[in-house]
Amino acid sequence: MTSSLVVSGVGMTYGTHEVLRGLSLTVDPGEFVCIVGPSGAGKTTLLRCLAGLRPPTAGTVHLGEHVVTAPVAEIAVVFQDYRGSLLPWMRVRDNVAFPLEGMGVRRAERTARAQECLEAVGLGAVGDKYPGQLSGGMQQRAAIARAIAYRSPILLMDEPFGSVDAQARFELEDLVLRLRRELGITVVVVTHDIDEAVYLSDRVVVVAGTPTHVIEDLPIDLGPDRDQMTTRATPRFAELRTHVLGQIRGHGIVGSPA
Repeated sequence: MTSSLVVSGVGMTYGTHEVLRGLSLTVDPGEFVCIVGPSGAGKTTLLRCLAGLRPPTAGTVHLGEHVVTAPVAEIAVVFQDYRGSLLPWMRVRDNVAFPLEGMGVRRAERTARAQECLEAVGLGAVGDKYPGQLSGGMQQRAAIARAIAYRSPILLMDEPFGSVDAQARFELEDLVLRLRRELGITVVVVTHDIDEAVYLSDRVVVVAGTPTHVIEDLPIDLGPDRDQMTTRATPRFAELRTHVLGQIRGHGIVGSPA
């Protein structure tokens, strides 16, 4: 089992503009945590710090005893815009397998692992197609397949469902919950969608303010089994959603809650 991902007093300043200040949180192995906050609050900046893509200007990100200042094999990332993450001239299976080449994985194993991951996300029959032949939701599934092909114990996702329609969004949310359960991975999702954060999470970390900092670290007590219709219709879901919305509205302009 991997170690906890620990953020300690992280700050980020661009020139004279301070985006993040004193931001601390811990994500334990196997947890599903959503980081939610207003648009422009620096959530993507924070995710890039977690991934080692941008070292913070203050504080640290630790994975166990290791300080994360550059990408590490234990952490995979799925970005928001699937259109920019898949190579259009490569078939879908080759897109999933391509990053494994840099890890020294042999061709036969790359192909087998890519097919396995495509099947895990429900795309086992489309490996020979090109990304442009797939719907937006299917392309994002392919991007998720590529991320889990690394077999990293931690998956970071930056607004991963924001570019697809509502039905595809629900399907992708349930897909990620299933992968988390089946693979035993740790998942951190950055989003401004409050309903999504409450539906997916074990904990919702609310960030807001100027500079951005942690407003609340809220446990989500909806149980391990979630369903798009029944879970979202419960009074407790509405209570949690309203609470998070109130926290964000008290500290900035909120993005769409629906």
